[in-house]
Amino acid sequence: MAAPRDHPGALEKQGREGRRGGSGVEVVFPPDPAAPAPLCPHGPTLLFVKVIQGKEETRRFYACSACRDRKDCNFFQWEDEKLSPARLAAREAHHRRFLPPLSRTQCVDRYLKFIALPLTERKFCQSCQQLLLLEEWDKHREHQVLGDISVSQLRRPSRLLYPLENKKTNAQYLFAERSCQFLVDLLSALGFQRVLCVGTPRLHELIRLTASGDNKSNMKSLLLDIDFRYSQFYMEDSFCHYNMFNHHFFDGKAALDVCRAFLQDGNGEGVIMVTDPPFGGLVEPLAVTFKKLIAMWKEGQSQDDGYKELPIFWIFPYFFESRICQFFPSFSMLDYQVDYDNHALYKHGKTGRKQSPVRIFTNIPPSKIILPTEEGYRFCPLCQRYVSVENQHCEHCNSCPSKDGRKWNHCFLCNKCVKPSWIHCSTCSHCAVPDHSCEGPKDGCFICGELDHKRSNCPNISASKRANKAVRKQKQRKSNKMKMETTKGQTMNHTSATRKKKRRERTHQYLCS
Repeated sequence: MAAPRDHPGALEKQGREGRRGGSGVEVVFPPDPAAPAPLCPHGPTLLFVKVIQGKEETRRFYACSACRDRKDCNFFQWEDEKLSPARLAAREAHHRRFLPPLSRTQCVDRYLKFIALPLTERKFCQSCQQLLLLEEWDKHREHQVLGDISVSQLRRPSRLLYPLENKKTNAQYLFAERSCQFLVDLLSALGFQRVLCVGTPRLHELIRLTASGDNKSNMKSLLLDIDFRYSQFYMEDSFCHYNMFNHHFFDGKAALDVCRAFLQDGNGEGVIMVTDPPFGGLVEPLAVTFKKLIAMWKEGQSQDDGYKELPIFWIFPYFFESRICQFFPSFSMLDYQVDYDNHALYKHGKTGRKQSPVRIFTNIPPSKIILPTEEGYRFCPLCQRYVSVENQHCEHCNSCPSKDGRKWNHCFLCNKCVKPSWIHCSTCSHCAVPDHSCEGPKDGCFICGELDHKRSNCPNISASKRANKAVRKQKQRKSNKMKMETTKGQTMNHTSATRKKKRRERTHQYLCS
């Protein structure tokens, strides 16, 4: 399995550095693209560019939007690369191998046939992760099969399906019952009637369960998720196969219309979007997608309601607060710690640094959101919001500054509160962990190092391109020279070995004669 990118240390570094991650890769969104992005099995690809501190790789490339590991999706194409018809045909054939085995219509037909079966004839193949009809039993005789699948089990498919735990692609960590119930209760208390669940299958299940078992609840939900296995458990108006990194509906216009109708129902009133993206995913593509969903919702608004915002709960680690607020300035972060059933670290009840770093980012005023006091949250009258019990109000910062659930200390040199394990570094002139490197990456432009602009707006970008082009040519000449020397050396070594072998053969013949 790939390196654990959802480990708190790796994620915190990624969140602090923003675009300056270890990979040195930026996503590029051209304002007026000359041509549509090429397709991979996960929909339209994204345009990337490699950037290294002080240097810029000018050649951009397309890669998969959802998979950050080439082992999961090996699509790669230079932006200016022209493909022959033969290569395009081969790529199309390759993509067809990754299509779901059944269409959306076929999945719905199978589901209706399955629920019509008596309990003793309802079976689920754990090996294939598939509901089985009578005529398919023989094909799965050697597999692990569950029998007597009840209606309650069908309503909780996330408990039947094995979670997809590829941290760079699906990262299908599922809400613990405590967090899921809190969200449902909170959404109900805030008065929402419809919930667009983007990558939150367990929340979708609990909303539907609550609505079916409680006459007072009329809340509806629509699940958008990249896991096509959920297609076999839901009708078309309850699930859309969807990639949140490129706003791609795998089932085309029909699924897009389902989502649009859900968002715009009742002039867009009473709907909220709740999303829980993979933690290793890039923030910028997610923000672009969510803005497209917001625009879809606004299409159903009247001109008088143009100032309104689509309510959103974005569930993500607190390390990404600055990145999320960069794209959504109206968002604030709640202190509530979200925990997961199938994650070794992000669980409720842990203390200190072992607490879950996952939080809720929202454009709903924090004063309207009540956190459970029985779980250790309290109301701060000065901040007018609920905070964790150890998040003490700082009179110097005039806020409850803690992000990780621990009590933070105020540094008068930095003029802000910092984590209790941090110390003030006189070399860096700010607080950091005791064993940090004082020569770490700096904020600002990759090319000139100035703090007032980014690489794309650098006035020296043209000179940098010319310099990097000359450096690449020099490296290429050096590489070619080394290859020639290596080839020459291998030839001489081969000739020398042949001569030695002939001498040994002549010596052997002489001794034997």
